[in-house]
Amino acid sequence: NWYDTRSLETMQPLYVSSVDSGNLAGALTTMRAGLLELKDAPVLPPQVWDGLRDTLEMTSAATVEPLRKWLLHPPAALGESLARLEDFLREVEALSATSDSEEQWWIAALAGQARAAIDEVRSLRPEPGADDRVPTLSELAELPTAGEPAQARVRRLEELAQRCSELADMDFLFLHDASRDLLSIGYTVSERRLDPSFYDMLASEARLVSFMLVAQGRLSQDHWFALGRQLTTHHGSMALLSWSGSMFEYLMPRLLMPTFERTLLDQTYRAVVARQIEYGRHRGVPWGISESCYNVTDPQGTYQYSAFGVPGLGLKRGLADDLVIAPYASMLALMVRPAEACQNLARLAAAGCQGAYGFYEAIDFTPGRVPRGRSPAPIRCFMAHHQGMSLLSLGCVILDQPMQRRFLSDPNLKASELLLCERIPKVASPLQPHAAEVSAARTPPAKEEFPMRVLTTPHTFIPEVHLLSNGRYHVMATNSGGGYSRWNNLAVTRWREDATVDGWGTFCYLRDTATGSLWSCAYQPTRRRPDHYEAIFTLGRVEYRRRDEDIETHTEIAVSPEDDVEVRRVTLTNLSAITKRIELTSYSEVVLAPPDADLAHPAFSNLFVQSEILPDSQAILITRRARAPEGGPPMTRPFVF
Repeated sequence: NWYDTRSLETMQPLYVSSVDSGNLAGALTTMRAGLLELKDAPVLPPQVWDGLRDTLEMTSAATVEPLRKWLLHPPAALGESLARLEDFLREVEALSATSDSEEQWWIAALAGQARAAIDEVRSLRPEPGADDRVPTLSELAELPTAGEPAQARVRRLEELAQRCSELADMDFLFLHDASRDLLSIGYTVSERRLDPSFYDMLASEARLVSFMLVAQGRLSQDHWFALGRQLTTHHGSMALLSWSGSMFEYLMPRLLMPTFERTLLDQTYRAVVARQIEYGRHRGVPWGISESCYNVTDPQGTYQYSAFGVPGLGLKRGLADDLVIAPYASMLALMVRPAEACQNLARLAAAGCQGAYGFYEAIDFTPGRVPRGRSPAPIRCFMAHHQGMSLLSLGCVILDQPMQRRFLSDPNLKASELLLCERIPKVASPLQPHAAEVSAARTPPAKEEFPMRVLTTPHTFIPEVHLLSNGRYHVMATNSGGGYSRWNNLAVTRWREDATVDGWGTFCYLRDTATGSLWSCAYQPTRRRPDHYEAIFTLGRVEYRRRDEDIETHTEIAVSPEDDVEVRRVTLTNLSAITKRIELTSYSEVVLAPPDADLAHPAFSNLFVQSEILPDSQAILITRRARAPEGGPPMTRPFVF
């Protein structure tokens, strides 16, 4: 994100990322241990033969059959192994000239692997003897005939390990906000300014750097416990909430950090992957959602990038609006549910999400970004970051967690592993973020249960009405634009039951400043005859569409299912060829009192309503002052418009 991938120059603005720096420090710490392990590893490890067999399987059976014998039952002695590799290489090179283009590519790759193994052994011991086994690098360094090259290799490994230690020794304190005891998202160098946002949740990609800083004593343990631990449930299993509900937030730190059974983090991993699988099934697509590229490009043709997640796991709103499936998310899930992840990856490959370099970045199923009647859009690019994470996850599963073992080989990190063993708390009422989004994201029923009503005239015998409600806040709207808003037993706006007039409600006037023409968003209250008119009633929404003097007005009204909020949006479209300036003025008579009390004394009721303009919020705060009981304080009921 911070460097030009072609020139390697830093990109403007210069930015120090907390999480990326922490990932780098963790990777360097792990790499240090891996480099030192090489000193005691065989100079021709078994993985060399495994790799040759794997590459051989990528070619056709008829071509490779004569080569199989060389890779069966590798010799135990180093000299014999070297001779076997040389014979194998000669046969591979003889085949490369007789195969087609794709076959030739794999044969060339096979020859390159064998040649690299031979060169590696020869560089350490030019004249191997008839050893009864393959020695380690340290053992080879002690032999008189091959000591010098092997000793140089050992010194090189130690130098690289030391460089890793030095590079991993980073000062993160300028990224730490002491008042919050949290790490900022990052630091803008040119402005010398900390980002005003912070990593404040345990279920985030910054968990790795927080753990390392506490383990190294750079931050106190209070920082670890300052990270939020909001919980949700999935079929009775507790899981930590994250910001966007992405697989990246939950499982990226797991690539280096170990996990322990029956702990809060381990339970979270299991519940999150189960929820991802369930969500994919509900939406009828392969599962696996994380931050990734999606089907929008900039003028240079570069795919845009965003954080995507699963509703119910993230605090971010609108997660159900996008449906982008990233194969690397399933790769990460191999560490938790390997069988299900393999099945899902096979499904993605069958769907065309695989190229020459592995799985593509993503498939975008979002309806608004896929042309009607077209198949979902594959994002045909490869991100080195996600490819590398996929390889680490595969290594964790196949090689029995080597990175996690190396990570904890650092004494400071090992001493603090108890932080990762946090027990699963007993919470009486876990959070269920944006339950309406979770419900709306499920597969819609095959049969439409809530038909749309479209009324093309405001002049019906009696008003046609539509009700919107979340159980506390209620809106009634008629086909001519009248209606009321109520909150529990209070009338928010004034309304009178009069079917012949229907002139009460919340309105918006429109005026063309050039011609002086005046009309309203719906038919009421100006009652001006439009060129075209529609009132549309659907589940959870009221819409008015009208056209006047080449201006199309579209009004939408909705009530939040979670919060006591009424939203009205007006969209204007100029259908003419000339620029027009339209002035909009909203109007309603605010009551904030029981309807019967307002009906009995409307003028008296108005005396207790006061308003205040909030310029910074572009809002009006309206309050009703109730007559207080004897000696008691005054009561207020504020509403923001």
